[in-house]
Amino acid sequence: MLAASLPATAEDDPPLTLSLVSEVTSIQPGHPFYVGLALHHGQGWHTYWKFPGVVGVPTSIKWKNLPPGFKADPITWPEPQSVLMFQIKAQGYERDVVLPIKITPPADLAAGTQITLAGKAAYMCCNRQCNPGFQDLSLTLPVKATAAAVANPEWHDKIHHELDLRPRSSSAWAATASEGKDTIVITLKPGAGASTISTEQAAKILFFTEDGLVDSDKPQQVERLGDGSLRFTLARTEYIVGGKPTSITGVLLHTSGWKADGTLRCLRVETALVPLTAVK
Repeated sequence: MLAASLPATAEDDPPLTLSLVSEVTSIQPGHPFYVGLALHHGQGWHTYWKFPGVVGVPTSIKWKNLPPGFKADPITWPEPQSVLMFQIKAQGYERDVVLPIKITPPADLAAGTQITLAGKAAYMCCNRQCNPGFQDLSLTLPVKATAAAVANPEWHDKIHHELDLRPRSSSAWAATASEGKDTIVITLKPGAGASTISTEQAAKILFFTEDGLVDSDKPQQVERLGDGSLRFTLARTEYIVGGKPTSITGVLLHTSGWKADGTLRCLRVETALVPLTAVK
């Protein structure tokens, strides 16, 4: 259990405690499973989401010679939080979080052996100042040809909870986006299966940029329109690397859920970006 490694007092709590954990207690040949980077943040500290915003570096892991035939997918990122690097708003995690990674072993893996997964994690942990760092991590699991995987009681549910929090798209909401000189306007129109969102609820919804077109440090304006649509007016970033963007990608966090059944807290939006003058 991650909390078991906590020091006795908050004052002695390190900025970040990092470990490599598994949802299962053994590996089955050919059966994918999830491991996770488990991050415990000291009080007031945070790390960063896959796109940090205007400051920060995302947590990552570089595997050291994965065993033959093994495949590791990229991190599946759970929903982000708004964090503060001193007085600058960024995108990351203050809560304890497990970053899931899907591992696929080969089908011809021999039962009765042991496999070690090892890598070097890189991170930036910040409060009023930042502590970048690296940490070697490893995890050893036996290989067993059992009929079904045995869930790790300490980590299985935590990893799958994080998977449930990953951003996803939905046909319940249709998105359009337009770009002005200093702003980007995203409009979401509800359809079948969409939740009904009040003005008060709308005011608490946050947009997190995946492509850097929106400045994470600037205020966000949210309006609820008469037909139940939501209009987000966001500050356009001053600096864009490469050519002029033709689309925008990001996620919208609504803790009461984007679907009528209360599910889907984090809605992923990817839509064409048109000039504001072209919008009628």
